[in-house]
Amino acid sequence: MVRTLTLGLSALGLAGAVAIAQQPAPARSLSPDGATQTQVLGTWTKGERPAFTLGRENYVGGKWIEITYGRPLQRGRDLFGSGANYGKAINDVGTANLPAPPVWRAGANVSTRLKTDVPLVFGDKTVPAGDYSLFIDLNGPTQWTLIVSRWAAQTKFDPNDKNALWGAYGYTADKDVARIPMRVESLPFGVEQLTWSFLDMTNDSGRVALMWGRTLASASFKAGS
Repeated sequence: MVRTLTLGLSALGLAGAVAIAQQPAPARSLSPDGATQTQVLGTWTKGERPAFTLGRENYVGGKWIEITYGRPLQRGRDLFGSGANYGKAINDVGTANLPAPPVWRAGANVSTRLKTDVPLVFGDKTVPAGDYSLFIDLNGPTQWTLIVSRWAAQTKFDPNDKNALWGAYGYTADKDVARIPMRVESLPFGVEQLTWSFLDMTNDSGRVALMWGRTLASASFKAGS
């Protein structure tokens, strides 16, 4: 009797395991959410107790700069095209029955967003502290322009919302805060997943950069006080 009960329970356990294994895997986004941050204008100080950080100090008074964005994968695609078609296909993505946007969302899905606690100075252009959308104008393989815009971002696509954008659909230049030439370089390796990052950082300056495929585009900035 005991053996029969044990065999029955084992069979039920095996059946349950098979059923679980046969369940479809949860759907994953083709372009997962991503974020990159940096902190500037702070000072490293020794407290009364050693901190759990490299150098055992605390970073005090720092201000945050953050970019949030969708992270599409290349998946073998020709990302930017060439000749007269350069940059055209990458803008015409994701939403049917709408004119192709004139600029690139520089990410996927929700508009790429910049939040900065401090003014950012790009050459002769200053972006005050605040929340913005980021776009890139792809004029040619080495002619990229970073656009910092006051357009708000839709969290869900709504074609009737004229006060915020989904991606770059409906973008107009009237809310531009700054248009900044980017330095475009070829990478010696390929980056599969679109990546925003902060490069060459000091305590008050650096480069905001986008990498995808074999392209790196960046713009130098200095953090204001």
